[in-house]
Amino acid sequence: MAEALVVVNGTPLTVAQSMTLRVALESYASDLRDSGLGDDDHGREMTRLYLLRLDEIRTLIFREVP
Repeated sequence: MAEALVVVNGTPLTVAQSMTLRVALESYASDLRDSGLGDDDHGREMTRLYLLRLDEIRTLIFREVP
C-alpha cells in the first residue's frame, strides 16, 4: 500500500510523515470507539461526529489515485 499524498499548508508530507498521520488518526478513532468523549449527550454526539469525519478522511486516504 502506498501512503496518501498529504499536503499541510502547502507543504507535501514525506512518506514517513503521511504514515505517522495515518497511524495517529487510526489510534484516535480506536480510542473514540473504546472510550468516547463522555457519557452525556454532548460527548456522545461529539464522538459520533468525530468518527464520521475520521471515516471520511479514511476514505480519502485509502482510495486509489490514477
